[in-house]
Amino acid sequence: MEQSIDILRLPVNEEEHVYPPWYMKYTKSHILHSKCSVTGQENQGCPEDINQCQFCSYSRALEMPHMPDMVFPNNILYLKHKNGAKIEFTALDALKREIFTKKIKPFDWTFTTDYMGTYTGFEIIETEERIIWKKIKKKEKILFYVDLTLFEDELHDNGIASLSVKMSDAWVFFYFATYFLRIDNVMIRLNDTRLYHEMGKPYMIREYTSREAKFEDIEVIFSYSLFFVKIRKQNY
Repeated sequence: MEQSIDILRLPVNEEEHVYPPWYMKYTKSHILHSKCSVTGQENQGCPEDINQCQFCSYSRALEMPHMPDMVFPNNILYLKHKNGAKIEFTALDALKREIFTKKIKPFDWTFTTDYMGTYTGFEIIETEERIIWKKIKKKEKILFYVDLTLFEDELHDNGIASLSVKMSDAWVFFYFATYFLRIDNVMIRLNDTRLYHEMGKPYMIREYTSREAKFEDIEVIFSYSLFFVKIRKQNY
């Protein structure tokens, strides 16, 4: 006899740390349910006058023809400064951003997004200052590390599209959010956001790059069990 798993009862893993003046936390859990948890139907959701389930909240907030195969609504990375400024990375905000940037265009089946996080209480200004990579590579004890997938889709078996975010913290903290797209035998696209902060400084540096190339312009370099991709032509 087959047994089903109640996805709503699966645990949510979480971890939090306080490194004054910063508070850091992440939560991590199961994928979004594929139908309404109240009615048990995909096309008949919760009544709007009650507390909505996650599936209905996402469906009504996004109004997309369909969502990615796997959406992780509880995978959230959260950072807050003692003065109230905060940064969050969430699947819902990322997909809302994808819709906002393409609201005058047809539905994008690759779910391409330039989502860099959700910022509250920050002043964002242009700067010539860049991330100092040798400081990031410096060997220090890692106090906090997390790797979260926000969403992923197999593009009807034609490749993969995914958005993930990583964070590591030592005497500097570093966020790395990546949207990755591969359409088999057609193209590869990478949208990267890097967020860097040295403890004690009153600002952080955010860098964003967007790159893509056709398959015929990509050279794959093999080295033992690893492989590296070299893109000869890039669009920024």
